[in-house]
Amino acid sequence: MAAAAECDVVMAATEPELLDDEEAKREAESFKEQGNAYYAKKDYNEAYNYYTKAIDMCPKNASYYGNRAATLMMLGKFREALGDAQQSVRLDDTFVRGHLREGKCHLSLGNAMAACRSFQRALELDHKNAQAQQEFKNANAVIEYEKIAETDFEKRDFRKVVFCMDRALEYAPACHRFKILKAECLAMLGRYPEAQSVASDILRMDSTNADALYVRGLCLYYEDCIEKAVQFFVQALRMAPDHEKACVACRNAKALKAKKEDGNKAFKEGNYKLAYELYTEALGIDPNNIKTNAKLYCNRGTVNSKLRKLDDAIEDCTNAVKLDDTYIKAYLRRAQCYLDTEQYEEAVRDYEKVYQTEKTKEHKQLLKNAQLELKKSKRKDYYKILGVDKNASEDEIKKAYRKRALMHHPDRHSGASAEVQKEEEKKFKEVGEAFTILSDPKKKTRYDSGQDLDEEGMNMGDFDANNIFKAFFGGPGGFSFEASGPGNFFFQFG
Repeated sequence: MAAAAECDVVMAATEPELLDDEEAKREAESFKEQGNAYYAKKDYNEAYNYYTKAIDMCPKNASYYGNRAATLMMLGKFREALGDAQQSVRLDDTFVRGHLREGKCHLSLGNAMAACRSFQRALELDHKNAQAQQEFKNANAVIEYEKIAETDFEKRDFRKVVFCMDRALEYAPACHRFKILKAECLAMLGRYPEAQSVASDILRMDSTNADALYVRGLCLYYEDCIEKAVQFFVQALRMAPDHEKACVACRNAKALKAKKEDGNKAFKEGNYKLAYELYTEALGIDPNNIKTNAKLYCNRGTVNSKLRKLDDAIEDCTNAVKLDDTYIKAYLRRAQCYLDTEQYEEAVRDYEKVYQTEKTKEHKQLLKNAQLELKKSKRKDYYKILGVDKNASEDEIKKAYRKRALMHHPDRHSGASAEVQKEEEKKFKEVGEAFTILSDPKKKTRYDSGQDLDEEGMNMGDFDANNIFKAFFGGPGGFSFEASGPGNFFFQFG
């Protein structure tokens, strides 16, 4: 009797357990069906919840993990989806859709080699599976894009790298590695807003991503925000102490900042030679830092202008605008150097560029002044004809006229060839013309201001150089040249 009772007890205890297992399966299937319904409605969060309930009821059912993996993929959570897909094929290695989902997750995350293995396994199970065939091709295309990008990065063909990464990201939208490489190349191309946008998107998902921190710093560094850049490089190195690129960039940024500041200090102290050396050293630190180097070239150009090395100053400013064609200060500096070297057309061109960019009263006046100098340069340069400075006094102008008039007087060259006589007569007339203008305060003022001299009766074709000469040297008969030997003359007054 005791034995029979014990058996009853055992039977009574086991029967409910068998019923519970069956009930669990039925309930799990119910949860799965509800999950499917929400999935069909594209309510993936609710679908996820019901697939999770199904897994909780039957944790060894491969299809439940496969369904939840599909849902997570639709939510863009490829790393979590990968875990479910891998679990589904661990439970059932013949589960074709499980292998397809595992491969798709690998590919979306940028692991194309692992994706190929998953798709190959799916093809082993179903060699006619069209999806597996296409995805296998896609994975191989990504591998090829990676290889090309790696080669082109070494060649510094950053545009082509961006192109390859864009193509690869069509198949691997969740791959941070591809996004970082693209962002780095965008920064190298000067497309900083785009690069920062990519890096910021990654940091929103993973604030400790050292590569994204490095790219953010790189953009700031290339935009000449060096102090902020250093902060990001330091943060990247905290996350990944062996991050080689961040280490190099941080070192360059600190060195560049120090050299530039030392150069600025030397310039302010009037030590132009030292400033020149420091700016030159700074330019050698990082040829990729376009904006900072443009400023360094302009600064060195300013130093050269102070040292009166105007051609060198023009060359430095030209290098600055080659690096940054929006750099107004470099155009202004070069334009002033062009004026100082009497290259007026070039000066006008630079001031026009500046005024088109920034239409200020100051820039308009600078352009107007340069245009006036250009206009004046196309007339006869009376100061140059007399060999005097533009600030010459009345006495200096008279002395210069006396010297040049005697030098070019036709009588002095009466024994020369017809060609020489004609040239000297022309110069004699120009000297008289120059003296007529520069010795008359009213005419000189009009000439200096760039006004037309033919206005108000100042027609330069009406004057006689001989009359000017006679008036200057005391009137008719008061002066003559006498020969004292071959090629030698002296003059005397009557």
